[in-house]
Amino acid sequence: MSAVDNIMGLTKYIVSLPETPFSVLAMICISFITGVIAFLTEPDVNFSILYSVIYGGSAGFLIFGLMSIMAGGITQPMVNALEGRHMKMKQSMFLALVSMVIVAIIYLVGSLVSSFSIYNYTIDALIFGCAIMFAFRTIVIWGTSNIRLLQSVFIAATQPALILSMVMVIVFLTSITTNIGDFSIIALLLKIIIASMILMLAIYSFVVIIESPMRKNLGVGGLELLSLFISHITEGSQALEGLFEDMGEPIETLVGVLSFKTSKGLKAIFLSPCVHPGPVGNIGGGNMPTLLAESFDTFTMVSHGPSTHDFNPVASREIVKIKKVVEKALDSMDYSENASKFFRVESEEAKIGAQYFGRDLVLLATFAPKGFDDIDFGVGLSIMNSARSSCEVDNVLLVDCHNCFGGESGRVLPGNKEVFQLIDAVDKLDKPPLESCIKVGCAGNPLDEMSKEQGIGQSGVKVMVVEVGGKNEDNNQEGQKTAYILLDANNMLKGFREKILEEVRGLGLDYAEVMTTDTHFVNTLSGGHNPVGKKMQKEIIAAILDCTEKAIDDLEPVSVACKVSRIKNLKTLGPTHATELVTTISSIIAVSKIFAPLVFVLAILFAFIWVFYWAF
Repeated sequence: MSAVDNIMGLTKYIVSLPETPFSVLAMICISFITGVIAFLTEPDVNFSILYSVIYGGSAGFLIFGLMSIMAGGITQPMVNALEGRHMKMKQSMFLALVSMVIVAIIYLVGSLVSSFSIYNYTIDALIFGCAIMFAFRTIVIWGTSNIRLLQSVFIAATQPALILSMVMVIVFLTSITTNIGDFSIIALLLKIIIASMILMLAIYSFVVIIESPMRKNLGVGGLELLSLFISHITEGSQALEGLFEDMGEPIETLVGVLSFKTSKGLKAIFLSPCVHPGPVGNIGGGNMPTLLAESFDTFTMVSHGPSTHDFNPVASREIVKIKKVVEKALDSMDYSENASKFFRVESEEAKIGAQYFGRDLVLLATFAPKGFDDIDFGVGLSIMNSARSSCEVDNVLLVDCHNCFGGESGRVLPGNKEVFQLIDAVDKLDKPPLESCIKVGCAGNPLDEMSKEQGIGQSGVKVMVVEVGGKNEDNNQEGQKTAYILLDANNMLKGFREKILEEVRGLGLDYAEVMTTDTHFVNTLSGGHNPVGKKMQKEIIAAILDCTEKAIDDLEPVSVACKVSRIKNLKTLGPTHATELVTTISSIIAVSKIFAPLVFVLAILFAFIWVFYWAF
């Protein structure tokens, strides 16, 4: 399980927040109803229902609603003034709403219990609710705003302070104590301060303990990582790249370049960078397939080369290094007029599609219909070297088709049985005769009507059809047609590849393969996985068929060249830090599952005993 998978699992707790007017209206309604219910539960109140509703609702609104709205209004500018993570007003108001609901529920429970008891617990319930609210606001603001603890404490205290202040104002102005019991300012302050300190000690202890492994191993704080991650998910902030750059390490890797040109110039570029398009969203290389493709004026397909999260670029500007290597390769290529027909070899569950272009070889590796995930760079390098030696070619461009999602444990790593299946499949490669007539046609559809919620990235679908063995334009004889179909997606639902291949077979193709780019642009969603095919299968297949037909119509004679070049000094998370990040986050999650309930349950219990001690 990757570090990104661990972090992305947190997104299931991130919801789309309502706009500010909704939160304000909700606070008005809930506070009014809370006041009415609390007033009606008083056994000694003999006022009419109308008076109870008006008086109780007004008091509830003034104490809970108005003060919470004020707290929401001042929390946002206070956080932003401290130059923490930018907070929107809707976030501030929603936090105030949730906090008000917490204290309102505890207050109502105290009122209901008081109606059956000789002692009035409502003021104690209010104090206890304000303490819980204070702790909740502190951990939310501290954990998401990337500001210091004392600053968070000061901001968090605004809402409970305003609520208790309004209670005191109402008490002294009306001299009515029916639904708040006997009132003492000293007792109130003492109870709320001590209860809040108990809860604050629990929060501080918990954060220090879970942050220590992260800070010790990686030199960054866990709350800082969480804050920047939430900022990216909710606002698209790139600030997380700065943290990854501090952690990153330079590596050397490869990029395979397959180029087709006509007499007029470049026709198409097919790339297979051994660089992982992660970690998430627009962070690092998350949207690399689209950014890299759009950096060229020619039709460009960026497939998924063998690589795992170890090879995630730390910043999007690292993609420029890949572009420069590709441009240099394009300038030094030797083009050929020869290519073989496409063919497949298999060994157990491993399937490899192969096609020779001059003295070079393109391999498309998949385990579908068995689920799998990333092929490790070391495994891919071994396969490429084995094929180069046994097939006597100059360059081997290997593509991890990444087209059948098998869950978090599907990576192909050194020592896995899948490695030897791939090697055995490579051993079965033969060398069919090269033919001199090559045609290529291209088409793409960005699928703007779909979004990352449907598992589709910004590049949509691209199709390149390669025809080998046909005659010249004066002769109508057709050669073998093979469709290279690329979806900008992060893996594919099991069985969806087979559905696509079945559909395109009716277009007169001899072979086809479906690949995904493994873009992590689509991963800013709950759970961290979003394979294409979960939604809108018919629409996606229709777009693929349309692009394939257009690519067939676009066929024209080309010459071809291939080169595998080194990318030097590419800054990525790297094997060392990626492993440390995985281990550290996993240990934090494991410890938190045990430590968090223990600490917070005990803290709440002690605070409860302290607040209600004088009542018993």
